[in-house]
Amino acid sequence: MKIQEEDFHPIEIGDKKIFDRIYRDYPIHHSENTFGTLFCWRSYGNYKICEHEGCLIIKGETESYHSYRFPIGPMNPDCFHATIKLAQDLGEQAPLLVLEPWQYRWIQENCPSLVLKPDRNFFDYVYRSDILASLPGQDFLSIRKQLNKFRRKCPSTVELVTESNMDEVKELLIKWCQQRECDKYTILKHEKTAISEAVNHFDQLDFSGITISPKGEMGGITIFEELNPSTAVVHYEKGLPDCEGIYKELNIQTAMHLKDRYKYINRESDMGIPGLRESKERYHPDHFAELYYLENL
Repeated sequence: MKIQEEDFHPIEIGDKKIFDRIYRDYPIHHSENTFGTLFCWRSYGNYKICEHEGCLIIKGETESYHSYRFPIGPMNPDCFHATIKLAQDLGEQAPLLVLEPWQYRWIQENCPSLVLKPDRNFFDYVYRSDILASLPGQDFLSIRKQLNKFRRKCPSTVELVTESNMDEVKELLIKWCQQRECDKYTILKHEKTAISEAVNHFDQLDFSGITISPKGEMGGITIFEELNPSTAVVHYEKGLPDCEGIYKELNIQTAMHLKDRYKYINRESDMGIPGLRESKERYHPDHFAELYYLENL
């Protein structure tokens, strides 16, 4: 079986039905494999896809790397080996990404000569939703104190993102980007584009969201979706600094909204950013959704 470059096409909104169909039978666990992530970040990752004999193969290209992702779909050794060969032919340092637990096990069992390396910077943090919604015990004492301080200083209302408040959401994100000076930094510039895609295609992507409005003015938002039947994934969490502690309110309100439907909440990776890693670790993840890459020796 041969898979060729011309079999791939740039990802577009109509491809969501392919992802939905395959992921319904083969649920994923890592946020990087979601259609929402790939579509919204497509200007950064130049993502292309190929469906081959029921398997979904994803390719990404940036200025610094080119890589394929291990196929998602039915057990098809020919397709798996063909994708590995495509990746090795790239000649890149990390030509194949392995994001799902069963993929890692399959390669270890069937291709033991391949060297897979973990990339801790892109391990997703996965939390128990009931824990995030209640923040119990001594482990969360300081977070509860900061949350109570926020609530005393900035009494807030909580709403779902809907068509009726979407203009306010867009205004909030413009303010957030202005304060973070998104246009000065490459990755923030791409994130600005990704968030814009998320809100402009909100319903088509099956996204949901929550807004926090301290003192009557929208100051924070989360955007999330279903990752698999037991897990929701929070893609974006943005707040203005006017009221210190708003991110803690966003976190707990999102968890309270999701806890009755999903056992887990995936809050994505820390990308190796020290402050972000510390923040995510403080919430005591239940486990990680790990990412490995093929070291092309």
